[in-house]
Amino acid sequence: MKTKRDNIFIRFFKGVIIALGFILPGVSGGVLAAIMGIYARLLSFMAHVRKNFKRDFLYFLPIGIGGIVGIGVLSKPLEYLLANYQMIVLWGFAGTIFGTLPTLVRESTSQTKRDKIDIIWFFSMLIGGGLFLYFMSEILGTIPANFFGFIIAGILIALGVLVPGLSPSNLLIILGLYTPMLKGFKTFDPLVFIPIAIGGIISLLTFSKAMESLIKHHHSRVYHFILVIVLASTILILIPNPYLAESISYQNVTGMDWLLSIAFFIVGCLLALWMSRLEDKYK
Repeated sequence: MKTKRDNIFIRFFKGVIIALGFILPGVSGGVLAAIMGIYARLLSFMAHVRKNFKRDFLYFLPIGIGGIVGIGVLSKPLEYLLANYQMIVLWGFAGTIFGTLPTLVRESTSQTKRDKIDIIWFFSMLIGGGLFLYFMSEILGTIPANFFGFIIAGILIALGVLVPGLSPSNLLIILGLYTPMLKGFKTFDPLVFIPIAIGGIISLLTFSKAMESLIKHHHSRVYHFILVIVLASTILILIPNPYLAESISYQNVTGMDWLLSIAFFIVGCLLALWMSRLEDKYK
């Protein structure tokens, strides 16, 4: 008899929840996978895909289907909110990201103490990485929202699953791929879903074993780098950038807009702290 843990419908529902990590800035698919109790098995499956392939594939199939359904259902309201309440929504998202920082800081020293190299590594990457992200569209040019661009989006989304605490949507906003991705998701556009799936599979198969090894042998360095990416990309979400079409705008905002933005920022922080406690409980 199948246990409740093995129930297909429960796994489908878990997939719907994890889909939030694919489309919500500030929410990590890896954190949600950990909360749902499937992160370790997913990482092991991707790192050793030939081992028990049939068993693990059948286990994750309803989770994948739930993820696709969740993405399609949740994308439309999210696109509407961003189109009509951009400042408030982005500040709320930023709050959820900042709320994850204490957990990432604790995790960065959970295996070894922070040393001078960690500190130098963090601040040098924060300055250099932050400047690169700000001017990325000028340096690399705009990434078009086409088949190739969505493959890149899929790679980043999968990294958000492999690396708990990393929210790929932040980077997708900076790259200008976020809104086109949501539009494609809400209509179940195959020209969006297929390349993102291809990119996700490439990323999972390419980086899962490397991530498993890096976390095992260079845990502190990896998590200090994640801290840099999370912090820099979050700050950039809240700073107007003339080089980005999807950049936040503070034109014609009212005092009420600021009050609501700050309120949602605080709510986002509290929500992220609560989710972090759940992750610690179910990790």
